[in-house]
Order: sequence, then C-alpha cells, then structure tokens
Amino acid sequence: MKIVILDTGCANLSSVKYAVQRLGYDPIISLDPDIVLSSDKLFLPGVGSASSAMEKLKERHLIELIKVCTQPVLGICLGMQLLADYSTEGNVNTLGIIHEKVREIPDCGLPLPHMGWNQVSPKAGHHLFRDIPDDAYFYFVHGYAMPLCSATIAETNYGESFTAAVQKENFYGVQFHPERSGLAGAKLLKNFLEM
Repeated sequence: MKIVILDTGCANLSSVKYAVQRLGYDPIISLDPDIVLSSDKLFLPGVGSASSAMEKLKERHLIELIKVCTQPVLGICLGMQLLADYSTEGNVNTLGIIHEKVREIPDCGLPLPHMGWNQVSPKAGHHLFRDIPDDAYFYFVHGYAMPLCSATIAETNYGESFTAAVQKENFYGVQFHPERSGLAGAKLLKNFLEM
C-alpha cells in the first residue's frame, strides 16, 4: 500500500510519519502530483494558522491537487479545518470540501486555546472509530473549531460542542492529533489505513 503524507510545508510531518511507521507501514512525504495522486491513502497534516497554511498550499500548487484526490484523505488538526469553506482565523477561504466555517472557540470561562486531553463522542458505528471505546480521550491543541454540521462524525465539548471528526465522501478529518493520542489514536490511524 502506498501511503503519502502531503508535504504542506507547515506541518508536523515527522510525528505523523513515525506514528504510521509504528503501525508497520512505510509512508512517503511528498508534494509530487504523480506520487500524491497514485497513493492509496493520503494524510493532510497541519499546524499554525489557516491563512499561512493556505498561502503555503497555494505556493506549492497543492490546492487543486487536494481537491481532485479520490483516495481516502485524512486531515489532521488544521488539516481538518482546511477542508471547510472558510476560516475566521485570518478571514481566509479554505479548500471548500465541507460547507462550513471554522470559527474561534468562544470564551466559556475555560483556558484558551484548547490544549490537552478531551473525550470524543463518535457517531455509532462509524468505521473510523471502530473498536475504540465510546468517549475515549484524544489530544487536542487548537484555538479554532468547526461547528457541528452534516459532515460531523464525532464531537467534543469544551464549553460548547464542536466537531471532533468529519467525513464527506473520501475526505476525513480529525481536530485532535491521533499521532499524539496513545492507543486510541493509533487505532484510529490503523482504521483509516485499513479502509
């Protein structure tokens, strides 16, 4: 199986690569269109701000490439947020795959940004969360979030509920960092790779 981690220029590529390697796979980090399009699974990791990430995707000619992918794609953290139409972080248009806006997490009296372990409640029976206990804990680091929407497959509450995972067709996204989330995160990555 050919697994590619998209070289976005703004991401924690090595930690995702090591997490996938620990599962017995040999991922490639690339932005070459032929390699990306011929992959069986594609990871879209991201850290930083939406505006700088979209600028880097544009510079690297990756925006249209991502949109034409037909294989399963997993956006991680900011990578999930980029699947939306728009982010108020820098007021930037994003990839437009999921028709929702990403907004700043409201101040509900909890520390911001949202950092640390939190429970994730998946929709019953979704294969991305197969054999992961309901309300398992995953590791989050973010100040912006996607509201609950028709593409939501899991949610988390931090003062109010927000989308923890999404799916639209072949595009999946998780707001948390599975590569930093222990056994539950490893199982989620394995479930994605075994789709």
